[in-house]
Amino acid sequence: MRKHAEYKMPGGKLVVVDIAIDQGQLRDVAISGDFFLEPDTALTAINSALNGQPLTASMAELAAAVARKLPDEVRMYGIDADAIAMVVRRAMDQAEQADGAGSGMAMEE
Repeated sequence: MRKHAEYKMPGGKLVVVDIAIDQGQLRDVAISGDFFLEPDTALTAINSALNGQPLTASMAELAAAVARKLPDEVRMYGIDADAIAMVVRRAMDQAEQADGAGSGMAMEE
């Protein structure tokens, strides 16, 4: 199952994520948006930190995973680890809602 979500950080930039969910874990995580990172390799580290995270991971757990993977010299302009966690959690919530809809459970909009 593939999911897409977007989040505009207040006073910041747009963060976009495309993910696949496989066996309850994040796969093929691709973060993008109109933010800036230095060095550019930080994006690979962010995606790597999120790959394999369980669908049950909280925003705090996702943000901590991103922060742990980034070296001290990385600079993020217009986003932070919390904004990344927010957009990923939104995509994960869509996946959970889709699973609930498929099981015949009533969904609220």
